[in-house]
Amino acid sequence: MEDVGDGDHSSLACIDADRMGQMKLLVKQNGILAGVEVAKTVLNIVDPTITMEQFLHDGDAVKVGDVAFIIHGPVRSMLTAERTLLNFMQRMSGIATTARKYADMVAGTHTTILDTRKTTPNMRIFEKYAVKVGGASNHRFGLFDMVMLKDNHIDFAGGIEQAIDKTHTYLKSKGLNLKIEVETRSLDDVRRVLAHGGADRIMFDNFSVEQCREAVGIVAGRCETEASGGITDETLRAYAETGVDFISVGALTHHISSLDMSLKFCKNE
Repeated sequence: MEDVGDGDHSSLACIDADRMGQMKLLVKQNGILAGVEVAKTVLNIVDPTITMEQFLHDGDAVKVGDVAFIIHGPVRSMLTAERTLLNFMQRMSGIATTARKYADMVAGTHTTILDTRKTTPNMRIFEKYAVKVGGASNHRFGLFDMVMLKDNHIDFAGGIEQAIDKTHTYLKSKGLNLKIEVETRSLDDVRRVLAHGGADRIMFDNFSVEQCREAVGIVAGRCETEASGGITDETLRAYAETGVDFISVGALTHHISSLDMSLKFCKNE
């Protein structure tokens, strides 16, 4: 609907309706491949007669010059599918590549890397899938599958204790069984959450490495812990070594570069 409109007039104008051919998905940058299964769906929607000869799979490490697959079928249909297919695969592969980099950086520690809700509108399911393909993990999918009491919720509710109590009352009234995460802005906030109880996970927002280490010690395994905000490539490993359970990284989905690849004509052999 977005790309084709009332017709792919470029292909309709110069390609004969009965022209058959093949195209290859050429990798032009090193990284992690993601989106092959989505590409299959795109092709099937455009023209179910297109077939794919697959060589590489989601999660595979790829290098410049690799061919992920070759597609065969009506040329008009393949050209119509080309850009939509590439838009999915390039962005998803870029996310998977970034996720693999972050997961590798904390390898050997206790910490799991999480994504966030900072996703492209209407692309969340694909972007979060790509995060998992890359070896990181998903945080909540949306506002509906976990309660996260962030700074604004706490301030508008009147404080940490009030926000937690109101949340438990609400969940009980609705018959919902959702985990509750509470964002904290200081070590004192961490102590208040623990003293009050009722949280499944405590987030340390914009804590320094030293503050994060101290906060993990304060929590002492009584609930899950998560670090978020201001964490860079240079500091990620240091945060993981504090013993925090999770590190959430918005950059996994909103600050990435697409992996370069193209769908090119190739001769029938």
